Amino acid sequence: MRFALLCAAALIAAPAWAEEVVASSGNDSVRLSDGPCTSQQVLNLLDPSLRPALHDASATVQGRSFKACWIVHGDAAHLVYEDGDQGLIPLSDFKAPKSA
Repeated sequence: MRFALLCAAALIAAPAWAEEVVASSGNDSVRLSDGPCTSQQVLNLLDPSLRPALHDASATVQGRSFKACWIVHGDAAHLVYEDGDQGLIPLSDFKAPKSA
């Protein structure tokens, strides 16, 4: 329930993202998109009323890829991963992806 309230409050404060952004630490990275969350596995973990507020994300951690959904929580991105794990990453850690 607390997560639902945080998500509702974050809707009001959510910035508009024109592009994807990435946060990296070593070989690990998290990529946020402004598109709607597409991971049915994550969506099944959450209350259906939250679905419109969730955005798409992906992560690579220790060489493994994960799908996730995210929402703004204060000055951080609150991520929920396929396995039910959750995390917060400061929005200031995200930058535009480097061009190849």
